[in-house]
Amino acid sequence: MANHKSAAKKAKQDIARRARNRAGKSRLRTELKKIRKLIQEGSSEAVTKLPAMYSLIDRSAKKGFIHQNAADRLKARLASHMPAAQ
Repeated sequence: MANHKSAAKKAKQDIARRARNRAGKSRLRTELKKIRKLIQEGSSEAVTKLPAMYSLIDRSAKKGFIHQNAADRLKARLASHMPAAQ
């Protein structure tokens, strides 16, 4: 239990931030699974969804859900598997 008013506020903020971060990271993982499945199936839909996926990855990095290097790595790996889907 917090001993100061400011510590109680910080604990409350931490809970809210943790929930926001978990939700954002979860959404990113879910979308990555979906696009990877489309790529594996060789669907042409994967090509049309790629720019939206890049945008989601960039926003996730900007908001701090993942590190910028991790975002770049994810985008590079998706791009390297894309020719198989085309």
